[in-house]
Amino acid sequence: MHKNTLVTQTIKGDMMKSNKDLLASALKTTQMGQTGIRSVDTLPLRSDLMTALHVQLKEYDEFEKKTLALAEKKGWVLDDLHPMVKAMAKATTRTKLSYGNVDSKTAAMMIQGNTRGMIKGLRNLHACDPVDPEVKALCQNLLDCEKDNIKQMQGFL
Repeated sequence: MHKNTLVTQTIKGDMMKSNKDLLASALKTTQMGQTGIRSVDTLPLRSDLMTALHVQLKEYDEFEKKTLALAEKKGWVLDDLHPMVKAMAKATTRTKLSYGNVDSKTAAMMIQGNTRGMIKGLRNLHACDPVDPEVKALCQNLLDCEKDNIKQMQGFL
């Protein structure tokens, strides 16, 4: 085998994600969304913004249940989001929202979080081949949800 071919195969192999990795990433994205929303739950936000966030939290809760159920069906054990990551996210939220227009800043943070989730999700989908149809459907639904969340939060900027 030619040396360059070996290097290319190694690089591609290192970059490829398994379906379990894809599902684990979806779980962590979902749990990050839950953490972000719960971080602002006690703030004095506009009632319509709080209502929108509670609807999004319910969606994330459902995605978490579906993700864990699919993992169980496949015989996979997925790690939860590390507690330190959750704590850091909460601390960052408190710092960013300590002054100024809390509603607009909250919406901006949610848009940023959903955008990061979409980027990571798309990259992972593109790095997984072949993609299990059930895993792909769940991940695509999560991407669609994040896209809708971004549109919804734009009105609160």
